[in-house]
Amino acid sequence: MTVAEPLFGSLLPDIITSPPGGVSRHLAKRLRSVESRNITYFDVGWPIFWKEASGSNVRDVDHNLYIDLSGAFGVALIGHAHPRVVHALQAQGEELIHGMGDIHPPVRKVELIERLCRIVPWVDAQAVLTTTGSEAVEVALKTARIATGKPGIVAFRGGYHGLTMGALAVTDRAHFRSYFEDQLYKGVSFAPFPECNDVSRVTADETLGLLRAAFQQGAPNGDPIGAVIVEPVQGRAGVRIPPDGFMAALSDVAMEEGAMVIADEIFTGLGRCGSMLASERLGLRPDIVCIGKVFGGGLPLSACLSSQSVLSAWPENDGEAIHTNTFLGNPLSCATALAVLDIVEHLDVPERAEVLGSQLLSELQDSLRGAERVSEVRGRGLMIGIELVTDDGSPWKGGALRVAEAALAQGLIILPAGEHGHVVELTPSAFLTEDQATHSLVVLSSIIQKIH
Repeated sequence: MTVAEPLFGSLLPDIITSPPGGVSRHLAKRLRSVESRNITYFDVGWPIFWKEASGSNVRDVDHNLYIDLSGAFGVALIGHAHPRVVHALQAQGEELIHGMGDIHPPVRKVELIERLCRIVPWVDAQAVLTTTGSEAVEVALKTARIATGKPGIVAFRGGYHGLTMGALAVTDRAHFRSYFEDQLYKGVSFAPFPECNDVSRVTADETLGLLRAAFQQGAPNGDPIGAVIVEPVQGRAGVRIPPDGFMAALSDVAMEEGAMVIADEIFTGLGRCGSMLASERLGLRPDIVCIGKVFGGGLPLSACLSSQSVLSAWPENDGEAIHTNTFLGNPLSCATALAVLDIVEHLDVPERAEVLGSQLLSELQDSLRGAERVSEVRGRGLMIGIELVTDDGSPWKGGALRVAEAALAQGLIILPAGEHGHVVELTPSAFLTEDQATHSLVVLSSIIQKIH
């Protein structure tokens, strides 16, 4: 009896030519000449150009085979090109590719919103479909403003909510904000984000005290505060996890002050942190939820959800919606999202993420214990961060990028995170195989232990 060869998607890396290979370098040169220099990052060992992907595997244009531990910015929680998603995309493409989402909607829009409203904690849930995470945040901020009548916002240090103007106003990083600071809304108060197991930074009680003070004082421009926006686990900041009880206490303070809590679950939602919404696990009681990334199965799709009582603050459409877009309710994206929700629910993706994430976290903590450059290995489900420091304990600026480049050379795709590029961030698929997980941990641990 012959043993079946592993399928593309569950393979170990196979590096034929040192990445980036000749074809990738040629494409980089072509792209560099026609794309704004602000967009794609180029360096000696970066980037590779993808040709195909399936499961946890990516193959580049030079025929190198990789394990994707980034989930393509966290999108591929169910793996790349899941067969059910591909089938849904193909079937819908033969029927209807584009509709008129807020005028003559496609059927899939209705089906998706009905399904989507079942996963959030309101019996009268409603949704606004959007295309990107940033747009979902824009809708959430507008909703809170209309519903409360208070334009001021509390956001958190380290928070990332997108780069459109409204979302950028609540995103905390000078790198993103500096060129546009004079155009951003000035009614945002930034509170420190407390972290568990890190006594050197602000505590949960200190943050809650500052939060109460912000409500009393109003926003920096004097506006009353009507919204608090927060990631249950900060993603781009480097998998920053709040202390137990903090999110519940934050919800209490916001409710006492008549403000709405916006949970930015674009990265954490739909199973990655071990539950359908990370808010559930961490005690956050949001009034508004934003989801994205995993949601579209690889197609651009996001959503803002709340209760009917909140969303009814928006005026009735009188023939011109005051927030919409051309591709709202795109039938291709809706069809793939319906397939994604089937997979997440029927294949127990949140449980798989919890079990696999706990395994990866435990093994990384064991293998990197005492490593010279590692200050902490932390995680929640399949969001894992390895924080790198210098000899004096300060963030190792750019250290995670060096690890990512070394890992790419050995067939692992990972991304740096954190304000200083000092956190190695892992957000793989919940269907990463045992062999892929074992191989990845051995290679990554060896790189981190040796790099200087």
